[in-house]
Amino acid sequence: MRLDLLAALDAPRRSAGLLTVEEVLALGDSGNVIYDPFSVLISRHLRIGEGNVIHPCVTLTCAATAEFQLGSRNILHTGTLLAAETGSIVIGDGNQFGEGGFTAKANRAGARITVGDGGRYLGGASVFGESVLGSGTQVLGAITVDSCQLAAGAAFSDPDPDLRAAVLKGSGTARGLALGVGQVILGNGGFRAEDVKPQAFYHPKVKS
Repeated sequence: MRLDLLAALDAPRRSAGLLTVEEVLALGDSGNVIYDPFSVLISRHLRIGEGNVIHPCVTLTCAATAEFQLGSRNILHTGTLLAAETGSIVIGDGNQFGEGGFTAKANRAGARITVGDGGRYLGGASVFGESVLGSGTQVLGAITVDSCQLAAGAAFSDPDPDLRAAVLKGSGTARGLALGVGQVILGNGGFRAEDVKPQAFYHPKVKS
């Protein structure tokens, strides 16, 4: 690629506090896979681990006064937008963001989004406010999660649904909810604490 063209591509990135195309490619030195460095936008204030897989059209931004940590071995599908604007985003290892898009924004006073390890956040889910998504949790569908606490637990593949991490699935808005281990809400427009069910309601235990 001509150097003048590359410089033209990098100029707006530098002014916005983003990594240049070459710096994005250099993340591969830590085993990160960047399929299309020209469509991926990554803040230079972000701390990123190793072995992450970042698909095209992913945006990871962090203000100079905010905090954003992305662990290792996460998969970020096309349409993932993570933005630490006024608060913090801290993500562990081995999570899947997308398919179908995912958004997380720490963009208001007191916002803090924490994601553990091995979770799945798919189908247009979005997270705001003071939210804790414990290890193994799932948000499946076009759900707006605002200041919710989902308890960590076993992975979705665990044969005992009572041991699995908390799950939200369906569509709508979940605000100020706290789900425990083995609990799920299937929402259609809204999510209410009185609609909590054990995951065994949908996934009966397999008898040995």
